[in-house]
Amino acid sequence: MLMPKKTKYRKTQRGRNRGKATSGNYVAFGDFGLQSLENSWITDRQIESARRAITRHIKRGGKVWIRIFPDKSVTKLPAETRMGKGKGSPEFWVSVVKAGHMLFELTGVSAEVAREAFRLAAYKLPVSTKFVEKE
Repeated sequence: MLMPKKTKYRKTQRGRNRGKATSGNYVAFGDFGLQSLENSWITDRQIESARRAITRHIKRGGKVWIRIFPDKSVTKLPAETRMGKGKGSPEFWVSVVKAGHMLFELTGVSAEVAREAFRLAAYKLPVSTKFVEKE
């Protein structure tokens, strides 16, 4: 799974996720992209699952870029624990995604193969997405 090697603080606050992405919102590296249409957290497991779906479909042809990285820790208290007793321990990592952010990019395959690969990957993600081609 993706996670940072080292962070300044172990536990982060949840924060708010509003508005549209102002950076990372265009196809920069590949020819095709999968763009988020909603604001959400995407977990390290969901990113890895989508990446596997893409690479399996393109049969190791072409190149895939992952444009998001899970650098926010999410904490949880154990089940059946009473209120209080502080903040829980970090359980998993998420990437904060805004509407319009490019999630994955792909090159070296045809548009039909890329569209199908991204369709399979989109099933694994908690956000609605759209297929984008480089201008």
